[in-house]
Amino acid sequence: METYKENFIAFMVECGVLTFGDFTTKSGRRTPFFINTGNYKTGAQMSRLGGFYAAAIKDNFGDVDVLFGPAYKGIPLVVTASIALADRHDTNVAFCFNRKEVKDHGEGGSLVGKKLVDNDRVLIVEDVTTAGTSIRETVPVLQHAAKVKLAGLIVSVDRMERGTGEKGALQEIQDSFGMKTASIVNLEEIVGYLHNRKLNGTIILDDDIKGRIDEYKAQYGC
Repeated sequence: METYKENFIAFMVECGVLTFGDFTTKSGRRTPFFINTGNYKTGAQMSRLGGFYAAAIKDNFGDVDVLFGPAYKGIPLVVTASIALADRHDTNVAFCFNRKEVKDHGEGGSLVGKKLVDNDRVLIVEDVTTAGTSIRETVPVLQHAAKVKLAGLIVSVDRMERGTGEKGALQEIQDSFGMKTASIVNLEEIVGYLHNRKLNGTIILDDDIKGRIDEYKAQYGC
């Protein structure tokens, strides 16, 4: 596994973004692990996060013209990722995002940032997707703005669980919209790296938690 992936897993734990216990997801599934990207809250954390996204974008996608962040969590993600691409990879990529409510004054519209034009290669940047609902809401917004080319979707973590059918959520999105999907890390990589490993002197993911994750995967995994 690439070093940046290992560093990202440890980073999520340090920031309290990746935790283990007993949780309920938005879709109603009880899960032994939870990813809350709302716990990123400092400039230093966001700078590092952008670096991880930039590394994964360079690893998984060719040239893109625009990073698109679905409101609200996608907004800071496209900003920090575009900064990291410029600063660390000498790649200048535009970004835009949508408002939840259409603006009825000034320039109007629902998009902020780079004005989309035909043939723009747009990469959607998200935190985590389970059922793919936000992406299904996002794609029509992009296609209404211009005849863009969907370059793909990048998320921080692939939970590797089923979407609305038997396939994984990312695979469903890839098949539905004909665009590549990728993640910085996936659940298998997280478990492989953290299982019985000490971080700052503490084992975060022991045999008991791994067993509960295996049960969860057996029930909801793709």
